[in-house]
Amino acid sequence: MQHLSQSPTDPDFVQNPYPFYARLRAAGPLAFWSDYAMPMATTHGAVNTLLRDRRFGREPITPLPIPDHLRPFYAIEAHSMLELEPPRHTRLRSLVLRAFTARRVAALGPEIGCLSHDLIDAFPSGPFDLLAAYARPLPVIIIARLLGVPEGMAPDLLRWSNDMVGMYQASRTRADEDAAVAATEDFVSFLREYIAARRGTPRDDLISQLIAAEEDGEKLSTDELITTCILLLNAGHEATVHTLGNGVKTLLETGHRPGPDPAPLIEEILRFDPPLHMFTRHCYEDVTLFDHPFRRGDQVGLLLASAGRDGAAYPDPDLFMPTRTGPANLAFGAGIHFCVGAPLARLELQTAIPILFERCPDLRLTTAPRYADIYHFHGLARLDVTA
Repeated sequence: MQHLSQSPTDPDFVQNPYPFYARLRAAGPLAFWSDYAMPMATTHGAVNTLLRDRRFGREPITPLPIPDHLRPFYAIEAHSMLELEPPRHTRLRSLVLRAFTARRVAALGPEIGCLSHDLIDAFPSGPFDLLAAYARPLPVIIIARLLGVPEGMAPDLLRWSNDMVGMYQASRTRADEDAAVAATEDFVSFLREYIAARRGTPRDDLISQLIAAEEDGEKLSTDELITTCILLLNAGHEATVHTLGNGVKTLLETGHRPGPDPAPLIEEILRFDPPLHMFTRHCYEDVTLFDHPFRRGDQVGLLLASAGRDGAAYPDPDLFMPTRTGPANLAFGAGIHFCVGAPLARLELQTAIPILFERCPDLRLTTAPRYADIYHFHGLARLDVTA
């Protein structure tokens, strides 16, 4: 297996990681990324295979050591269905899907549209940051409404989410870790009190539905309920913010605009410049795949963004083509860990991006956008525009 080196915090890589992914793919479906000390699945076929292969999963064979100062953060992660495998993952996911129904998501469509218009009405007359004015507030307010959390909590939710996901960035520092722990403790404290109050006054919201499932004997603990709410906010919000920003940037740079059916355009945005670039799996048994002998306990990285630029799956993969057809993109994963929030994220994107360009036909960039140093995520630091 070919070994390649590339710092994930190198400024050139942060701004454009795709040339390095091309080098990795040229080395084969698996290539060794020295900076991470593990093989990486590089092609659409390899990433798709490993996402679905139950001989690989999120839980490590041997629990990883946790520094004392990070114990509050990982105490919450211990109940996250994103980090668990069956049977516990199956139980948690089924409970969430029972409450997070297609009907509930679809019912949010008009609210997403109204909120999009309200945010656009508040745009300033001069240059402004579209992330701050549109991409960040829209999904966090929708998540707050979905959960049943007071909308006035949105700034706190946004801050907590940003601080907590900082734990997954290659550039994280001790200060980032301390901020993540503080955010975790604040978020948990709020939810514990809020859930206790909601038990006596259930409403038509996701938290009430999850509480009902627990009380009906499904044995969803309060800690699991808290972690699930945090996961829905952090995972759903972060991905939508980055995809909104990356997508609008791409449309402004290429001159493309949403058509009558925005769905293919959104899928192409997710393929072309997705919000999450890498996910990892642990090997649960000795197995040889793609001519590589994996041993029980080995880790492998799945490069979701590299899969989207695989020419074997997508002809002319570096071209943005809104009418492109081909295999489903892997931006939301695949298999049993396919993103629970994908339907909501797609609905938000398919609603908010067309409304933005319909309301702001003269929208244009005022400064060249630059990506933030947040790998494994991939999103802009700012998106300065004028409407």
